[in-house]
Amino acid sequence: MTFSHEPVMVDAVVSAIDPRDGDVIVDCTVGGGGHSAALLARAECRVIGLDRDPAAIEAATLRCAPFAPRFEAVRSAFGSFGQVLDDRGISSVDGVLADLGVSSHQLDTAERGFSLQRSGPVDMRMDPDAPLSASDIVNTYEQADIADILRRFGEERRAKRVAAAIVAGRPWSDTRSLATAIASAVGGGGRRRIHPATRAFMALRIATNGELAQLESLLPEIVERLSVGGRVAVLTFHSLEDRIVKRFFAAAAGKGRDRDPWGNPVGDVSLAVSKSLKPDPDDPNPRARSARLRCAVKVP
Repeated sequence: MTFSHEPVMVDAVVSAIDPRDGDVIVDCTVGGGGHSAALLARAECRVIGLDRDPAAIEAATLRCAPFAPRFEAVRSAFGSFGQVLDDRGISSVDGVLADLGVSSHQLDTAERGFSLQRSGPVDMRMDPDAPLSASDIVNTYEQADIADILRRFGEERRAKRVAAAIVAGRPWSDTRSLATAIASAVGGGGRRRIHPATRAFMALRIATNGELAQLESLLPEIVERLSVGGRVAVLTFHSLEDRIVKRFFAAAAGKGRDRDPWGNPVGDVSLAVSKSLKPDPDDPNPRARSARLRCAVKVP
């Protein structure tokens, strides 16, 4: 299947990063290369694109080929952001983008195991060579541990009931069958805006890929590696990751600290944070509806 992914809020992202000639920018989740290509087209900058998915690396390299040699695709989790820079002798960068959404290619390719609607293996690995898959979780984890994953990473209110259904239906080898069983356990009936297994599938995906731990590792490294005046933009797609970014940005901007007589926060302040942005209501990309863009600038 051809790698297909339409990036979200491209104009807003490019404006937030504001690339300039000579800048070094890291796209922590390069996907199909859409955001990277837009950044490279705006200025004579250098972009290093990271992704765990070899299909994304191949697609981004092809899409950004007109900008070679200013673009480099690196197969790496974004939690290794600092190591990637160290390996290239780069001490600081001028811009960092992290689009935390799952690519359309991953969602739409049944063989990758992310889909609720299509039959495929219960996989969900962004890196197909990673040791842990969603199949390991649903087929081997204790019921209490599965319920904890559903509650923490999916905010699933019926986590215990869903976990019991997963354990009772073992072994699971097909995503569509798993989604149907989860939907029955969630219950509720009626017309829903989203599939009733969406939260559970999101939780299993997050746990499989360690997504929140990766994000928590990435954010302080971004602040450390940004040059003064450097820009960071993070696109989130659900409340758990957005909460992490919002709280980190607020803390780095000095929110909640004691103030000096002039009203300035006491202690080091690393970021000046902009108001968060949402996609235009008329955005034709259906996967943009839950996106939120948070931006900040490194201050002296």
